Amino acid sequence: MELKGKKIGVAFTGSFCTYKRVFTELENLVQEGAIVQTIFSDASQTIDSRFGKAEDFVKEAERMTGNPPMRTIAQAEPIGLGSLLDLLVILPCTGNTIAKLANGITDTPVLMAAKAHLRNEKPLLLSISTNDALGMNMKNIGLLLNAKHVYFVPFGQDNAQKKPNSMIAHTELLIPAAKAALEGKQYQPVIQ
Repeated sequence: MELKGKKIGVAFTGSFCTYKRVFTELENLVQEGAIVQTIFSDASQTIDSRFGKAEDFVKEAERMTGNPPMRTIAQAEPIGLGSLLDLLVILPCTGNTIAKLANGITDTPVLMAAKAHLRNEKPLLLSISTNDALGMNMKNIGLLLNAKHVYFVPFGQDNAQKKPNSMIAHTELLIPAAKAALEGKQYQPVIQ
């Protein structure tokens, strides 16, 4: 499965510490020839952090993809009706987004994009980054692992000694995980 010409949405949520790796993978998708549409959650487009300014990330995404990001629920909703994407990746996917997605809450542009995309029974790929994956959010991850059309970039503990409940996706596996999801398969092993 090639990604050239595939319409791929990349939805950003607020795990700002992962953005350096996230933007590397965004560039890799573009280099693979994918047509990339970014979507920014409310937090990702408004919160400045020690990792950078929100507006700088939005501008960089537009520069890399050549497409203006979707920044509102109203902009993301047509993803479903127009069947605009072949694949949607939430990269990074925070614990907050995981919990809301697992429980059917649609209150950000990213969650609307996911809901709209899934209505077309197309693959949703999650690249998790959460400090409570092995805590309160494990039940939500479990629900999503069993959900139709939902796939995961392989993930594992990122600092078992200092943050024993934290897990993060191996973003360097995004491309093979995306190719597998487009074929309706989960890239294995899920937990590494």
